[in-house]
Amino acid sequence: MHCRKNIKNPGNIYTMKLEYDIIVVGGGHAGCEAAAAAARLGSSTLLISMDMGKYAQMSCNPAIGGVAKGQIVREIDALGGQMGIITDKTTIQFRMLNRSKGPAMWSPRAQCDKAQFSLEWRKTLENTPNLSLWQDSVTSLTFTETTEHQSVTGVTTSLGVTFKASAVILTNGTFLNGLMHVGRNNVAGGRSGDASSYGLSDQLEKIGFEKGRMKTGTPARLDGRTIDFSKLEPQSGDEIPSKFSYLTEIQPVSDQLPCYIVHTSLAVHDTLRTGFADSPLFNGTIKGIGPRYCPSIEDKLRTFADKDSHQLFLEPEGRGTNEYYLNGFSSSLPWQVQIEALSKIEGLENVQIYRPGYAIEYDYFPPTQLHHTLETKLIENLYFAGQINGTTGYEEAGAQGLIAGINAHLKLNGKEQIVLRRDEAYIGVLIDDLVTKGVDEPYRMFTSRAEYRILLRQDNADARLTPIGYKIGLVNEKRHAIYQEKKSLVESLIKFTREQSISPSEINDFLKSVNSAQITQSKKLFDILLRNEITINNLKDIFRPISEFLSTDNYTEEIISEAEIQIKYKGYIERERFMAEKLLRLENIAIPSNFDFNSLSSLTIEARQKLSRVKPSTIGQASRIPGVSPADINVLLIFFGR
Repeated sequence: MHCRKNIKNPGNIYTMKLEYDIIVVGGGHAGCEAAAAAARLGSSTLLISMDMGKYAQMSCNPAIGGVAKGQIVREIDALGGQMGIITDKTTIQFRMLNRSKGPAMWSPRAQCDKAQFSLEWRKTLENTPNLSLWQDSVTSLTFTETTEHQSVTGVTTSLGVTFKASAVILTNGTFLNGLMHVGRNNVAGGRSGDASSYGLSDQLEKIGFEKGRMKTGTPARLDGRTIDFSKLEPQSGDEIPSKFSYLTEIQPVSDQLPCYIVHTSLAVHDTLRTGFADSPLFNGTIKGIGPRYCPSIEDKLRTFADKDSHQLFLEPEGRGTNEYYLNGFSSSLPWQVQIEALSKIEGLENVQIYRPGYAIEYDYFPPTQLHHTLETKLIENLYFAGQINGTTGYEEAGAQGLIAGINAHLKLNGKEQIVLRRDEAYIGVLIDDLVTKGVDEPYRMFTSRAEYRILLRQDNADARLTPIGYKIGLVNEKRHAIYQEKKSLVESLIKFTREQSISPSEINDFLKSVNSAQITQSKKLFDILLRNEITINNLKDIFRPISEFLSTDNYTEEIISEAEIQIKYKGYIERERFMAEKLLRLENIAIPSNFDFNSLSSLTIEARQKLSRVKPSTIGQASRIPGVSPADINVLLIFFGR
């Protein structure tokens, strides 16, 4: 914590700063993004964390990105957030997933050095202007006295310190009343080795917030010195790795470390089943709702009882450690059962573990209690971000933290807060899903949740969001210039393909070699590139004009790929954009915040109940609430004169 000398007092007397514009509670992925964004925008910000050595700790797997999550990280980077930059600096393996599918499904994923990732975040935070750090646990919030219009005014910590602020962002992760389970044993904690946070959750419930309970889990950590890697199938990174950040000075990873594929067996399954009677998942000990799409190994055996084997991924946790993460083997079974089952996996016969897997239960607050800005509806200037909203995943948390930090700053400065649309960003889909639909299990982003996947590709996140980041001041001039240059080069390359023709004699031999129909007259390169089997790099190798054109400027593989996607998928992109613009009309029909839905008897009873609970701000939002039918939307359209 920074102190300042009180020059009004004689002698060597110092006073501590106790008043800030914004206080962020929790130093996980959401809290770090929120604090960095708010401070960089100019708000005096305080980040309070229980352990300053674990900023943005990778409590689960040591990786960033993946299907849909990788798109979110590129969006965070495009807006001016930090996750992509820090990932690139600490990557030990990079893979672009779903390359065999269309570009809307391509998803970057990076294995990271877990310790270095947290250390890089600390370096970033400690060198961010306007940002102060304090190690402590927040036990309560302070509010204005009036009951008609409550607003947050600060926080009180376990050390008895009261900090004042105009806005507070809660990003408490799994720490609120956290309880960890291993077999029939349980211990209070926010994660292995860390204490739980008490007081705050109960206070929020007492003042009127709805509270729930969720569960997640993690596998045992293995000692790599006791693994026989010769029996395992290695999984390498991309031959030509890419990266997350659009910043050009950050280079892709070199000297990548391999992951490994392993498999369970019937013998492993039989051993695991011996612990089912002591499993907190099956004996009623755990009450929280777990993630359906990321089940524990014991859940898998129950759900997929007919399977003889499950594929697992063995992932290194860093360059300077022997610790390995066994992805797909999360468990809360007794530790003895976990070890015995692990030893029956080929290659792990002599395995030793650093710690067993465990399940953790924690409090969350249903996100239908939030505005799309992530400000709570009940208390003004109080924001929630991350797992407190019922989400799971580093990327989902970081995205929410970034938006909360931005919006808290904008509101305090009398500026319009940002709300990303569903056709603008996966972040927009994420927040709209949370606020409009709520959650009945830990929320994780999938590409299937987005209606406009072709618009929301990982390659064009900068085109979609960097202008927004620049407008609010989070994207600096240098980054904006990089975006402008890329945009110009992509447009120039597309223009060249529209203007440059190629003759049959120049291309027919190549077309024949790739089983593509030969041409009888000259065609524009643009038309040739509409064929699936033809790429710009193909043409560069056989057609001198395009090779010479690409050598005249900084046409990187990223720029070439972006231009090619825009050419090949032009029709799909235009059709999806048309649909988005058509549905956007519903988003422009506002519903007054105090509108009484019960006054419309033409609405179904279920619709009246759901609409009254969520209080949608537009008819577009109302149309996405489960239980509100198209007929109900027509009633609203008629009522509001549309």
